[in-house]
Amino acid sequence: MYTKRIIPCLDVKDGRVVKGVNFVNLKDAGDPAEQASVYDKAGADELVFLDITASSDNRDTQLEWVREVAANVFIPFTVGGGIKTVSDFKAILREGADKIAINSAAIMNPKLINEGAEKFGSQCVVVAIDAKKRPDAEGWTIYKNGGRVDMNIDAVEWARRAEKLGAGEILLTSMDCDGTKSGYDLELTKAIASSVSIPVIASGGAGSLKDFYDVFDEGCADAALAASLFHYKELEIREVKEYLKDKGISVRL
Repeated sequence: MYTKRIIPCLDVKDGRVVKGVNFVNLKDAGDPAEQASVYDKAGADELVFLDITASSDNRDTQLEWVREVAANVFIPFTVGGGIKTVSDFKAILREGADKIAINSAAIMNPKLINEGAEKFGSQCVVVAIDAKKRPDAEGWTIYKNGGRVDMNIDAVEWARRAEKLGAGEILLTSMDCDGTKSGYDLELTKAIASSVSIPVIASGGAGSLKDFYDVFDEGCADAALAASLFHYKELEIREVKEYLKDKGISVRL
């Protein structure tokens, strides 16, 4: 049985960690390097760092932020936001990241997935998918630019294509559940996880211990990502892992 991972996420804007609800109404949640260090010591399995306005502002990820976070962690560290070329991959990996998450750039230039995988290995390429239920409730479409632009592309089809192109992992965020603390989108997560053979990280909606169990048990996720719950100390990572272990989920304590 594969060990399930618990992954805190640092959404960074203007050099500060922020958190909102449904991708809006952002509130300050601290310094990225300080938060990273806390999570590393708290037993996080990995860390995700997203420069959330890089794509919409049409700029590169701020390398100094990546460098400072990398200096504070000894766990695998994924960076996303504003990455458009294989050269961007190289620059960020050089600053200490282990994996690169691409979203808008992968949608606009799917070959980037393939190029990144060929140059750095599939394990380095994480395709981030921001998905929202269609108005008719028939499936989900993907969005780019931090949830601002509906691409009218089916989320399940896009996940399958990303895997074929060489993605090593999917970071799946439910825009409907993001920041609501009402639980992960189990239907969406299971639909994606059952359609690909690469790991799926579920994101958006964690609000209780049971939510983590449900996303592994019913949602078939390989990892669960959370932000505000951990930022504001509503739950501790060790507490989540001990709960999961007691429920029969394999985790690294």
